[in-house]
Amino acid sequence: MEILAYGVQADEKPLIEKAFADRHAVHCLDVFLNADTAPLAAGHEVISTSVNASLDASALRILATGGTKMIAQRSTGFNNIDLAVAEELGLTVARVSYYSPYAVAEFAWTLALAVNRRITRAALRTREFDFRLDGLMGRDIHGMTVGVIGTGKIGECFTRIAHGFGTRLLGWDVAENPACRELGMEYTPLEQLLAESDLVSLHVPLLPDTHHLIDDSALARMRPDAILVNSSRGGLVDTAALVERLRTGHLGGVALDVYEEETGLFFFDRSLEVVTDDTLARLMTFPQVLVTSHQAYFTSTAVGQIIDATLGNVDDFLAGRTSENTLIPRS
Repeated sequence: MEILAYGVQADEKPLIEKAFADRHAVHCLDVFLNADTAPLAAGHEVISTSVNASLDASALRILATGGTKMIAQRSTGFNNIDLAVAEELGLTVARVSYYSPYAVAEFAWTLALAVNRRITRAALRTREFDFRLDGLMGRDIHGMTVGVIGTGKIGECFTRIAHGFGTRLLGWDVAENPACRELGMEYTPLEQLLAESDLVSLHVPLLPDTHHLIDDSALARMRPDAILVNSSRGGLVDTAALVERLRTGHLGGVALDVYEEETGLFFFDRSLEVVTDDTLARLMTFPQVLVTSHQAYFTSTAVGQIIDATLGNVDDFLAGRTSENTLIPRS
């Protein structure tokens, strides 16, 4: 069987080809799946997609018409898939429910430290042989109050690192994590966490209840010099409200690896084009803001685990099995 893989990054391609080599043929595309590119899948029973695929009703119908029966998404998140329509069309859908939580947690701390210590500004200066320290003063992480919103696998890893720095730990989640409790975390209402934290990091999934969890009222509760880190999903933060708060000088730093309108932007080279997203363009003008392009998961360890899980999902589909990764079973 030949599997068509959409949205494959250059560094990811050899890993996919090597993993699939002995069991299935795989054809890798660097284009992302949407209604315009879905016709390319015609004749492929199984396709694999990336987190930035747009699997709306129109794309799904094109896939089903072309003979696709199974979608293996190479990510944990699946808010980009219209599951109701997929089920109606008889499409099997699977995701990767687990990969290295350390990859994302470590990157979240990389962002936090870079913003706090003004690393981007410092690096740009020294490349121009400007070695002044003006405007580069940060704060000790040791002794900070760190708020962790979402204390699942990634949130727990983030908390362990925070504990190593010697911080006071606040947590918020629908269910408490005993491992975080053992590290000294105090679970509080969200309002209290936002008000008392020097640094807030987001590690919850994007669901209807968490969409714009960090809205204008939430931002207003945060300390004026607080740092906000989002390495989870862009839709957790109301970006327009964030820009307005930054305009007033509120927040000491913002580090985003995700953006709610990232589809069509992230993973592409737009450097020679006019940026039409005014919100993102304005966000990037603030000196205390650092934006990266959804790369927190992008380590060889995590990507290898994602590929292995994806291959397992394909084998499960062919054998008629289900697993914790199955979102819609084979009909």
